[in-house]
Amino acid sequence: MEINLFRLCSGLKVIGYFMILLVAAIVAVSYYAVVVLTWGPELRTGGLHSFLAISIIVVFHFLLIMLLWCYFMVVFRDPGSVPENWKPRTQEEILEAGSSLTSTEITAPEVFNSTQSTDGQERRPEVGYCSRCQNAKPPRCHHCSVCQRCVLKMDHHCVWVVNCVGATNYKSFLLFLLYTFLETTMDTLVLLPNFINFFSEAKSHSTSPGNLAVVFVTFVLNLAFSLSLLCFVVMHISLLSSNTTSVEVHEKRRATRWKYDLGRKKNFEQVFGTKKALWFFPLLSKEDLDNIPALRGLEFPTVSDSEA
Repeated sequence: MEINLFRLCSGLKVIGYFMILLVAAIVAVSYYAVVVLTWGPELRTGGLHSFLAISIIVVFHFLLIMLLWCYFMVVFRDPGSVPENWKPRTQEEILEAGSSLTSTEITAPEVFNSTQSTDGQERRPEVGYCSRCQNAKPPRCHHCSVCQRCVLKMDHHCVWVVNCVGATNYKSFLLFLLYTFLETTMDTLVLLPNFINFFSEAKSHSTSPGNLAVVFVTFVLNLAFSLSLLCFVVMHISLLSSNTTSVEVHEKRRATRWKYDLGRKKNFEQVFGTKKALWFFPLLSKEDLDNIPALRGLEFPTVSDSEA
C-alpha cells in the first residue's frame, strides 16, 4: 500500500490546532499560578513587598499582552503568497535572484531561458517554477507541503501557530519568541521561592495540595519552555544577522559568500524596518513597506547590488 507523504504533511494542521489549545492552557495556568495564587495576595500586605508584587504583575501583564498580540499576528497573517502568474520584471532580476530548486520545484523552460555564466558555461536559471502551484517562484520562495502552496521567503512551517513563517509574518514570529522567552523566564524566577518551599509546605500541609500542584507544574513548564526558547532565540538571531532563513542554511553553507548578507544593519532592516519606534511591535510602517521591497517578499537586494 502506497503512503501519500504529502497527505500526512497536511495532517500536521490538525496537530497545530491542539498546539493552540496547549498554548492557551499554559497561559491560563501560568496566569493562575503567578497572579492569582502567588503575587496577587501579596498586594494586600503593603510596604516594599506590595510594591514588588505590583511591579511583577504589571510586567507580567505587559509581556503577556505582547506575546499574545505577536502570536495571533503569526497565526492569522498570511506569510506571503505568490501573486498569480507572477514573473520577474526584467532579465537582470532573473540573473540576480536566488532560489534553490528541488525535484518538485523545477524550472519551466518555456517561461525562463538559460543564461551564460562568465566562463561561457550554461547556468541553470535562478528563478524557479513550482509544478504543484503551476506558478513562477520568486527568489527565496519555497513550496510548503503542509499548506500546499508556495510561501514568500519561507522560513519554516510552525505547528505551534498552524501557519507558515514567511516574509510578512517573520517579524511577528521573532517577537513572539522573544516575548515568550521573557515571560517564561520571569515566571520561572518569580515562582522559584514557591518551588523551593514546595516540599516543606507539602509536608506541613500549610497550603492546599491543588495549589501546590499548580505552582509546581507551572514552574516546571515555564523552566522547560524558557530553556527551549533560549535555543530558538539564539538560532534565529544568528539567522537574522546573516539574512538567512531556516530552509536556506544548507544552501548558505555551500556558497562561498552568501549573496543576501548585506551586513547586520541592512539585514535587520529587511525584517524589522527602519522605524525604531516599531521595532518591538508586530507592525511595519507604510514608508518601510514602500521603500524596502524585501519586506514584501518578492525582491531581495544582493551583495552585487550593494557593491554596484
